[in-house]
Amino acid sequence: MAIDEERSQLVKKKGHGFQRDLKESHDGGIRGSEKFEQYEATEEDTSAPGKAQRSIEGWIVMVTGVHEEADEDALTEKFAEYSEIKNLHLNLDRRMGYVKGYALVEYETYKEAKMAIEATNGTKFYDQTIHANFAFIRMPAQMERTTEERGSR
Repeated sequence: MAIDEERSQLVKKKGHGFQRDLKESHDGGIRGSEKFEQYEATEEDTSAPGKAQRSIEGWIVMVTGVHEEADEDALTEKFAEYSEIKNLHLNLDRRMGYVKGYALVEYETYKEAKMAIEATNGTKFYDQTIHANFAFIRMPAQMERTTEERGSR
């Protein structure tokens, strides 16, 4: 009988939902969305709904309408006029090797990114009109509520 009692207590449970405490996890007791709430926000980082939102490392500007033969050096030269670029990513098509038509440019501060957007949005680059805007924009509060309501169905 001692063996049967031990077996009844030893039950294998697989999957993510079988933790003793829901808050406990491998990352020090902090789960996904709570992890980022620990960081302090500065006035520059906080944004009103419908406005630009900062990524973890900086302010990212998405540039669309980039000519397929453009290169990183030309984009760096164009966007470095407004401030120092922290990071630039130009996505290429695997088969053809040409630019997919967009680029991501990262700046350190909101003011730098805003200045670059205002100066380059709607301008010509390699005989094509490019459009620039913040890559991350916070949804208005009304839209956030309707999205949450849809998810609960």
